[in-house]
Amino acid sequence: MDDRQPDVDPDVVATAEDIAAMRIRGAATIADAAAEALATQAERSQAKRPVAFQRQLRVAAKTLYETRPTAVSLPNALRYVLRGMDGETVAELRDATIARAEEFQRELAQAQASLGAVGSNRLRDGDIVMTHCHSTDALSCLEAALEDGKEIEAIVKETRPRKQGHITARRLRELGIPVTLIVDNAARRYLDEADHVLVGADSIAADGSVINKIGTSGLAVNARERGVPVMVAAQTIKLHPDTMTGHTVEIEMRAESEVIGDEERTDITGGALDDGLTVENPGFDVTPPRYVDAIVTERGQFPPESIVTLMRELFGETTGEPWER
Repeated sequence: MDDRQPDVDPDVVATAEDIAAMRIRGAATIADAAAEALATQAERSQAKRPVAFQRQLRVAAKTLYETRPTAVSLPNALRYVLRGMDGETVAELRDATIARAEEFQRELAQAQASLGAVGSNRLRDGDIVMTHCHSTDALSCLEAALEDGKEIEAIVKETRPRKQGHITARRLRELGIPVTLIVDNAARRYLDEADHVLVGADSIAADGSVINKIGTSGLAVNARERGVPVMVAAQTIKLHPDTMTGHTVEIEMRAESEVIGDEERTDITGGALDDGLTVENPGFDVTPPRYVDAIVTERGQFPPESIVTLMRELFGETTGEPWER
């Protein structure tokens, strides 16, 4: 029985589906869910032999990994947990994997608080901050600023096509921060009122390039022209170690249904089968390091060009993928 194709627990499959469908969103939330899913797989595994248990965990990890290729916090969480899978028996492997997942989740929770404290130091009382998309790391900086007694206001881009900015606006209002919600195309106009642009990141490359929700790059370019500093809030789980060896970050293409519905397509094309209409929906873009003033992490703030030093410290020169062994 141990030699058949390893079973992936239904709850792990459900987590993978929720990540792919963006019902679980936000890099830290995705990483936490992935670690929890591997702990669930370990706890419920029916494997009788260590090799079968390890194979089952790797198949579960690969199932999770394949859901969101751009959000590097996901594979970094999987790497962290699988590299702690140690032991001579199934019981030892199970206990080690669950303990490693719980350790990751504890460090993840503390990392965001530490990051927030670092980010707050860059904000002054009375600042107006422009945000893009929704980032719990960016929010942690604003929460910490409030705790430090600073008054902050926010200009929130709605961030189409999924309008993640609405989530940010709701959370900021819950914190008591005054919010001006704007359409994406109005960003340039309102930058003159902003003291900072504050965004998160889904991945950060070794050269300091920031991969984040589509529209981040254009906002950063406009901010640089206006003299508005751009701060990227990103836990170290967002660093993309594969980029140290020359790999590029894959940009996820989302479903066209997020942009246009069937009725809208018919209205544009007249309903022809070969309608000549192509809809592209990239989820992310790449902001070159020259448009970023600081990358704020739980380990401190860094100019983007020096982020590779931190990456080497955390991951070494190269990394393998433990779910591919």
